[in-house]
Amino acid sequence: MIAAALLLLAVGGVDLLRRLIAHRRRAIFAVAGVLLVALSAGADAVVAGILAVAVAAIWTWVVPESGSARAGLWPVGLLGIAVAACVVVAPARPHPGLLGAGWEAYGPRADVSLDAVLLVAGCLLFLLESGNAVVRIALRAEMGERVLPPSGEAPTTLKGGRLIGPLERILVFALTLAGAYTLLAAVLAAKGIVRFPEISRDGEGGDRAEYFLIGSLVSWVTALAAAFVVWWGVNGA
Repeated sequence: MIAAALLLLAVGGVDLLRRLIAHRRRAIFAVAGVLLVALSAGADAVVAGILAVAVAAIWTWVVPESGSARAGLWPVGLLGIAVAACVVVAPARPHPGLLGAGWEAYGPRADVSLDAVLLVAGCLLFLLESGNAVVRIALRAEMGERVLPPSGEAPTTLKGGRLIGPLERILVFALTLAGAYTLLAAVLAAKGIVRFPEISRDGEGGDRAEYFLIGSLVSWVTALAAAFVVWWGVNGA
């Protein structure tokens, strides 16, 4: 499970840094990579940390900040398979290194392992900005240039996607893990109600409705998949 956590932390972290930082990226990426390897060393998972940094480096190349991914949806699918394989091959450990020992001694919940905490943190970090990248890739794969401009941003007719998307995914992720399915259904329905006036003004092409449906479904599936990974890891693969 620690391998999956480090993988999601690395990919989610590099995407968030790309979004927030415009200058001296290589130096900052290098520092972030060293910090992640140090974290993995403290959790007795150095090899997994190094591999996670390598995967994040490849991700930055195959999934650019804007435009289409170099291999379409394949990078997303391969990342999902890698995370699932990590959960199966490396489940939660009874002795997760020095950090794990410190967590067991001083953590607020002794019955929650450090591996599980890091996995939840990795999922949340991935859902912030990498989730937007996944949605953008899916939209470009299905709609091409009909709606999305070269920058990859949402069309002006459907504003706020970059902010609403991460918040929505985190809500879906948290409510799913909490088992609050009624509230989850209400949140998803509320989004459709709020967006309905914009979608109802759609023209004959139906681009706004298609954009909304594809983007929302991919975003929800990404959040649900992250919640399933955590549930799977905690309950035993």
